[in-house]
Amino acid sequence: MIRAGLISEFEGIFRCPICFSQMRLVQYKSLRCNQNHCFDLSKQGYVNVLSVASKTKYDKRMFESRRVIYQSGFFEPMYAMICNKIIDERVTKREPIKILDAGCGEGSHLHNIQQGIEPHTSVPLLAVGMDISKTGIRHAAMEYPNAIWCVADLANSPFDNEQFNTILNILSPANYSEFKRMITDDGMVIKVIPGRGYLKELRSVLYEGTNKQVYVNDSAALDHFQDHFELRDVQRVQYGFQLDEMQLQSLLHMTPLSWGTTEERLREAQEWKMKEITIDLTVLYGRK
Repeated sequence: MIRAGLISEFEGIFRCPICFSQMRLVQYKSLRCNQNHCFDLSKQGYVNVLSVASKTKYDKRMFESRRVIYQSGFFEPMYAMICNKIIDERVTKREPIKILDAGCGEGSHLHNIQQGIEPHTSVPLLAVGMDISKTGIRHAAMEYPNAIWCVADLANSPFDNEQFNTILNILSPANYSEFKRMITDDGMVIKVIPGRGYLKELRSVLYEGTNKQVYVNDSAALDHFQDHFELRDVQRVQYGFQLDEMQLQSLLHMTPLSWGTTEERLREAQEWKMKEITIDLTVLYGRK
C-alpha cells in the first residue's frame, strides 16, 4: 500500500495527540506511540487520530461536489500562483519539500499543487493533508494515493515540531499557534482568503438585501494573519469562470453559502442561468 509505505518512510513527522510522544508505524497497520496509544490505518490508507468523532455539515455530497468544481479548472490560476511561489522558495534550496495542507477537505487542493510542483523539481516532495472530516479524508485517500492523509483536529495536530517547510491553509479555518509549532524556521505559511468579489453573483441571489451579500471580512483576516506571522508577500487573483449547468449545481452544493439562505432563494439560484461567476482570492505568504 503506497500510503503505508509513505507513513513508514516519514513516521518521524508524527507525534501522539494524547501524550505528545513520538510515534512509529507497527507492521504497516497502525501508528503507536511510546506510551502505547495506538491509531490504526484504515483500509483506504488514512489514519484517524481523533479520540472522539466530530460531527460536521460537510457531508459526502458536498465533497463530491467540490471535486467536480476543483477538477474543472475553477481554481487553476490560484494553484499556478502558489506552485510558482513554492518552486521559487524551495526548489532552489535543493532541500526536500514537505507540505502540510491544514484543513484539506477532500484533498484536491493539495493534489493539484503537488502535481504542479513535481515536474519542476528533482528533490523529494512529501504531501500531507489533515482535516477533521472523516468523510473528506476518506475521499482524499481513495482518490489520491501519493500523499499521507489524516483525520485530526487542527487544534491538536498529530505532527511533531518544525516538520513542514510549507503549510497551506486554503479557504479554511486556521490555528496559527499550531502552524507556528509545526513550521520550520525558514518555512512559509500560505493562507488563502476570499476577496470581496468572491462568488458575488451567487451571494447576490442567495443573500440580496442582507449583510451577507458582500464578503467584508478580508481585512480582519489579513490583520489576524499578521498578528502571528511576518507578512512577506500578498498576491491577489481575480477572474471570471464560465459555469455549465452541472457545475452550477455542484457549486451550490459545495459552498456553505447555501446553508444560511431560504429554500426559495436556493431554488432561484438553482434555476438561475448563470453564465459566469467571479473568483476573487487573496493569497498571504508569511514566516515566523
